[in-house]
Amino acid sequence: MKEDTRARLIAVGAKLVHEKGFNHTGVQEILQASGVPKGSFYFYFQSKEEFGMAVVDFFSQFIAAKMDAHLNDGYLPHVERLKSFFDAMMEYFRHEGCSLGCPVGNLAQELADLSDTFREKLKQALNTMEAKLVACLEAAIEANELAAGIDPYEAASFILNSWEGALTRMKTEKSLEPLVVFDKMIFGRLLQARVH
Repeated sequence: MKEDTRARLIAVGAKLVHEKGFNHTGVQEILQASGVPKGSFYFYFQSKEEFGMAVVDFFSQFIAAKMDAHLNDGYLPHVERLKSFFDAMMEYFRHEGCSLGCPVGNLAQELADLSDTFREKLKQALNTMEAKLVACLEAAIEANELAAGIDPYEAASFILNSWEGALTRMKTEKSLEPLVVFDKMIFGRLLQARVH
């Protein structure tokens, strides 16, 4: 029961944090939205910062699961798996009216300069995402799907950095155009299919 309540607080709190940011999400608001009795928050978490760490883990696991669902699709070539993930994300942001952005990226912008503890936790989350991109690109290179000379580590880093930047522009401009340009440059240029 305690674990269920804690998990509910994290899931509901994560949604609020994604919409409003960490510092603009209050403890009472989280309790009210999750239907947990007032004053119970500190029974489950020693501090709001500890709750925040759990929220970052929640986001990291959620994104990893989404990536795995596409990147482990054995029916598609590896580059197409990667494209299907980003296409699905683009459709999600279209549905959300070009708002919200990446929850990990948002928190990195909000908290990385304010707390080393948060910065390290967010760095781990981004590294997890990057590692999944590296693995997919390595498999694509091994399967001769990509032109020779692409370094999977540099390419994965560039893709992740470009995606996070494109999401920031998307939110600022309330337009999918930055994501369209991302798609064109990554899949039309950087990860162009190998010429046989």
